[in-house]
Amino acid sequence: MEFAAFISLIVLCVMLTFGTPLPYCFGGGLMVMVLLGGAAMKGTMLFGFTQLSNPVLLCIPLFVFAGSLMSESGIAGALLRFVNVFVGRIRGGLGVVATVSCAIIGAISGSGLTGIAATGPILIPEMAAKGYPRGYAAALVANSSILGLLIPPSVTMIVYGWVTDTSILACFLATLGPGLLITLTFSVTNLVMCRKFPLVLDPPQSFRETVREGISATYVAIPALIFPVIILGGIYGGIMTPTEAAAVAALYSLPIGFLIYKGLTVESFVKAAKESATAVGSIMIMIVFSLMLSQLYTMEDIPQAIVELIFQVTRNKVLLLILVNLLLFFVGMIVNDVTSIILTAPLLLPLMQAIGVGPIHFAAIIGVNTAMGGVTPPYASILYLGMRVGKVQFSEIVKPAMILILVAYVPVVFLTAFWPDLALFFPRLFGY
Repeated sequence: MEFAAFISLIVLCVMLTFGTPLPYCFGGGLMVMVLLGGAAMKGTMLFGFTQLSNPVLLCIPLFVFAGSLMSESGIAGALLRFVNVFVGRIRGGLGVVATVSCAIIGAISGSGLTGIAATGPILIPEMAAKGYPRGYAAALVANSSILGLLIPPSVTMIVYGWVTDTSILACFLATLGPGLLITLTFSVTNLVMCRKFPLVLDPPQSFRETVREGISATYVAIPALIFPVIILGGIYGGIMTPTEAAAVAALYSLPIGFLIYKGLTVESFVKAAKESATAVGSIMIMIVFSLMLSQLYTMEDIPQAIVELIFQVTRNKVLLLILVNLLLFFVGMIVNDVTSIILTAPLLLPLMQAIGVGPIHFAAIIGVNTAMGGVTPPYASILYLGMRVGKVQFSEIVKPAMILILVAYVPVVFLTAFWPDLALFFPRLFGY
């Protein structure tokens, strides 16, 4: 059976590397365990489908649907105008607007793709008209969109909490500190990089005009700003479970989209529903196969074997954390964030616990690494969407994107790993 598990891991990695659809990758590894290892297929399937009935998983389709509705609703335009009032007239301020708006949208949708889908069509042309290179504008908005995977609520943290049996609320809070710090580092890096751009700034205005514009923008943005207050306040105030908050988010999107901002139409609603159903169907099929395979690995003590094998190489905590971060970064480069967590969390968590890293701290470590994969080729789904939305070539977007990642994102990744308080401050504040 150990030999079958080894072959299964090889088959899984090879299929992932060659870009095989993700459900088939886990299904291929599962079939190797059944055919070579003699695993009981009936019992394994029963376990997988039983786990799918967990109410926690209902968060995923609801947040995905809410994110799709929000992309069409017109919320993004109201948020952009609101943030632009305060920083839009400073040099590089429009870039800060992009980063902060994506962070706010992340606190609503829980998705990394919603930020670029909702703000990109509005913000990238506006930034280009103000003198930003179009490739840079697309890269900044795309990179800022990964904040949707870190600012709670986050679909990836729901999956991590469920897979590792860790409090989902604690997982949400674990990535909040790194997410806020990345918002700051992106904003500061943007202000520095903008010094070399021939920007066209809005004309100065009087304090009275600024106040008047601020009041108007705030009034329009109130329904959008209430969105994260309801969701996060309801979750952390103990009023709603994450599943109930996801349902409220989807329901709240409807009157905002149809009646207030009027971005939603019957056609766009149906389109959002179809896209959400397709995405959720793919995720759920992948989850059930991965659960079945993970259960077989656990029964054969594969995670413990990996821990023992790594400990034969080194027991140095610093070196092990560096190796784990590199591994998570590599996995994030070739598969999506949800797959990365399903694949690596059950295998690496025993190792992390053995060196004194708890499940909540590891949630932040795995969260920041897998989110980075969304803008790091070859996978880079968020970056590729940024190319399409921004109408730029890969050669135009890749350089500024990688500068932002290396200068503003990677340092936070290592801070998260080696400075536990960054990840644990908010969980401890709420008693976790």
